[in-house]
Amino acid sequence: MARRVFFWVSIGGSLITLVFSSFWPTLLWLFVFLVPYTLVGLYDLFWTSHNILQNYPVIGHIRYALEFISPEIHQYFIESNQSGRPFNREIRSLVYSRAKGKSDTQPFGTQFDQTECGYHRANHSLAPKKVNASYGKIVLGEHTCAQPYHASRLNISGMSFGALSANAIKAMNAGARRGGFAHNTGEGGLSRHHLAEGGDLVWQIGTGYFGCRTQEGSFDEEVFTEKVKHEAVKMVEVKLSQGAKPSHGGVLPAIKVSKEIAEARGVPEGVTVMSPPAHSAFSTPRELILFIDHLRRISGKPVGFKLCPGNRVEFMGICKAMLETGVAPDFITVDGAEGGTGAAPVEYTDRLGMPSNEALVFVHNSLVGAGLRERVTIIASAKVASGFDMVTKIALGADMCNSARAMMFAVGCIQALKCNTNHCPTGVTTQDPTRGKAINIADKQIRVANYHRATMASFLDIVGAMGLESPDQLSARHIFRRLADQTEASYATIYPVLESGCLLAGDEVFGYSNHWAQASADEFLPFGESGQGLLKVCLE
Repeated sequence: MARRVFFWVSIGGSLITLVFSSFWPTLLWLFVFLVPYTLVGLYDLFWTSHNILQNYPVIGHIRYALEFISPEIHQYFIESNQSGRPFNREIRSLVYSRAKGKSDTQPFGTQFDQTECGYHRANHSLAPKKVNASYGKIVLGEHTCAQPYHASRLNISGMSFGALSANAIKAMNAGARRGGFAHNTGEGGLSRHHLAEGGDLVWQIGTGYFGCRTQEGSFDEEVFTEKVKHEAVKMVEVKLSQGAKPSHGGVLPAIKVSKEIAEARGVPEGVTVMSPPAHSAFSTPRELILFIDHLRRISGKPVGFKLCPGNRVEFMGICKAMLETGVAPDFITVDGAEGGTGAAPVEYTDRLGMPSNEALVFVHNSLVGAGLRERVTIIASAKVASGFDMVTKIALGADMCNSARAMMFAVGCIQALKCNTNHCPTGVTTQDPTRGKAINIADKQIRVANYHRATMASFLDIVGAMGLESPDQLSARHIFRRLADQTEASYATIYPVLESGCLLAGDEVFGYSNHWAQASADEFLPFGESGQGLLKVCLE
């Protein structure tokens, strides 16, 4: 009974004040307070489904109130400059400062423990170089396309209209136009908001074929052919998987399928949209490569694919398909398991997929070992926010980088972690038109361009400080990581680099040769792991 003492006191107090208020009218003020308290307590006691509220009527709500504001308390009062997740305060502040055109310097030295396991760094040179700004660009599709694309080394990663608000999309695209870099549409379709500001676009096509699909949900070549002609579309990216939820199809509830989203995705308005986990236009590595080649012939523009690597055999099967068909994609976007801007199941976000560094090294080494690396541009995605992030990714095998969440910070995201609620406090990840209007497109586009310019300048400056004349000279030996035994090792030691063509020559390479032997251009999974293989084993 002690746990409900306040509730019983409120009931008694309500009755007493009601009886004696005729003698002392001032007691009515107490009655006004006690009656709502009593009513809430009665509801908690007899109708609520919360255990705590049944045992602690009314005052138990304090627990839920504190729980509701605990993320803000943690972010603003508890976390340090380095402890925040997924992006710490130091990185967020860096992006904000660069976006606003303010100083991005830091006083009083580093706040990192440089002897902590996992700390990584680069060596500087006593003969630093001035890296030419032209090295901030790279050409894709130069020898395969009628319309090759001169891309920035840093671009906006895929984020769909639907995941992001209309104003967020417009601000990013206008920023891309100002800064001369590309904006990936995400798999939600080539929306009118992506096209409104005139920025360069990478049209991403996912398993739902949004924006180029038939009524049944399969790929519509006729619609694709018409849309890809748009001058803003510079490249096409076929999305196989993403870091946040690899091999998981998305579900867009009917209530979110507004007229605008239905128009962009080519789906009926007000009807739940299911994205299948796999593509229907192809089902084998060989078919994937031929599909990419077909899209390239139709569009005359660079075409590649995006994936978060998982089963190593499957990617090596794609490499074998390239060799057997003589066709290669113009680029491969490598996403890491730590990526993700929208909603995803917790288990997928936390436990599936390779981390970006391991994924980059694996994809780079596989292409090198198959003698294909010179034909394919590698784009690194996942947690790229600073110039040093770019240096690290390119040293591990990438040629260029994509950034999503840092671009969200540039348009005002505060990492409130409400992307999946439609209640984003800054209007970035919401379809609530009132919230979305909080983003001033004219102002935020400048911040996106500012952030890109400052980060590219930082990237090239660090490359020069390392004594290199070009980012192309970066390699895994340039980045060092602190190990658990308090020694350091370069990434070249941690992730040995393969010799060109070694897999074709049959060389024994730990972690690669066994997977290469199992890989097939005609099946994603190795024999024995496919449905037919498993069925055969069961029957035997």
